[in-house]
Amino acid sequence: MTPPAITFRHVPAGSITLKNTRTGAVRDVVLEAFQLAETPVTVGQSAGEAGNSNANEPAAPVTWFDAIRWCNAASEAKCLSPAYTITDDWAFWNPAADGYRLPTDAEWEFACRAGTTGPTYGPLAEISWTETDGVDSPQPVATKQPNDFGLYDMLGNVWEWCWDLTDPARYRGYRSLRGGGWADPSWSCRASVRRGSAPDAVIDDVGFRPARGAVGDPGATDAQGWSDVEDRARAKPRGPVPFGWTPLKDFPTNQL
Repeated sequence: MTPPAITFRHVPAGSITLKNTRTGAVRDVVLEAFQLAETPVTVGQSAGEAGNSNANEPAAPVTWFDAIRWCNAASEAKCLSPAYTITDDWAFWNPAADGYRLPTDAEWEFACRAGTTGPTYGPLAEISWTETDGVDSPQPVATKQPNDFGLYDMLGNVWEWCWDLTDPARYRGYRSLRGGGWADPSWSCRASVRRGSAPDAVIDDVGFRPARGAVGDPGATDAQGWSDVEDRARAKPRGPVPFGWTPLKDFPTNQL
C-alpha cells in the first residue's frame, strides 16, 4: 500500500479516572505520552484515493479487524514495527512496537478530554457532527473546531474503534467504540460514553483513528490502561450468569 499521509498530534503523559456504568467500578489510569491521528482515517487515507469526491470523509463502515489490519499494513509501508499479530478471530498487541495501532480506551478518553472535565470539550454544535445537524452520512473531517490537543472530530461524525474489550463477561469479544456518530443524539456524544460491538461487525457510522508510540516492553500484557490479566478476570462474573450474557471463556494465548 502507499504510505498514508496522516498528521499525528502529541498527547502528553497524564492520568485519567475511568468509570464503568454497569459495574460501578472506578479506576485511575496513568498514561505515557503517545501520538494520535489528528482526524479519523479518511477515505483518501484508507484507500489512497485522494481524488475521490468523498476523500476527506471518514472511512466507514470499518470493522475492528479491518482497522487493525490497516494499521499493520500502514506500519510496514512506513518501515515501522507492526503492532499486531493477527489470527483468524483474535489479535495480540505488542506494546513495544512503534507502528500504527488503535488507541486504548483510556488513551482515547484522555485525548478526547484534552484537559477538560465536562461531558464534552466544547459546545457540540461547534465541535461535532451529530443528530442536530440533520446530515445522513459522514462529513468531511476537520470542518469543526478541534480540542486543545489539536484533535478534530473526537465527538460525533463516526464512532471510533479502540483496542480494549468492552465487557468480556457480558459480550464476549466485543471491542470498545468511542465518540458517537453523525446521527446520534447529544447524550451519546460525550467523552465518557462507551459502546461496543463485534470486531467483525459492519456498521455505517463506525471508523477509526490510529495511535502511534511504543508504550511498553516486548511481550507486555498490559499498557495504557489495558490489561490481559484484568480482561480475563472481568470475563468471570460472580454468581449465576444472567440470561443472555456470553462470557468470554476461551481466551486465546499468544504462542506465535
